[in-house]
Amino acid sequence: MIRIIISAALLLISVTLSFKHAWDTVYYKSNPESVKMMESLEISETFIPYLACAAIAVGVLLLIPRTFFLGNMLNAALIVMIMGLALRAGNYRIALIEIPFLVMPLIMIWLKYPFKFK
Repeated sequence: MIRIIISAALLLISVTLSFKHAWDTVYYKSNPESVKMMESLEISETFIPYLACAAIAVGVLLLIPRTFFLGNMLNAALIVMIMGLALRAGNYRIALIEIPFLVMPLIMIWLKYPFKFK
C-alpha cells in the first residue's frame, strides 16, 4: 500500500513538473531568468519548441499505463541532456540541481505504475 501511495505521489509530481516545464519553455521570454539559463546552456531558439513538445509528451506518456516506462525513460534522457549541456557550459550548479530529478523517474520505474486496471 505504501508503494502505491509513493508511486502515485511521484507520478503526480512528475506529470505536474513536466507540464509546468513545457509551459515555462514555451513562454521562456517572459521570464528573464529562463532567458539567461537558455543562453548559458547554448540552447537555440529553434530547439526550444522541441523541448516543449518533449516535455508535453513525457507528461502524457506517464499518465498512460502502457507507456509509463517510455515516459520515464524519455524524462530521464531529457534530464541527462540538460545536465550534459550544463556541464559543457561549465554550469555545475544546474547539473547538481538536476540529480534528484534524474533519480525520480528511475525510482518510478522501480515502483511501477501505481494504478492497476484489470
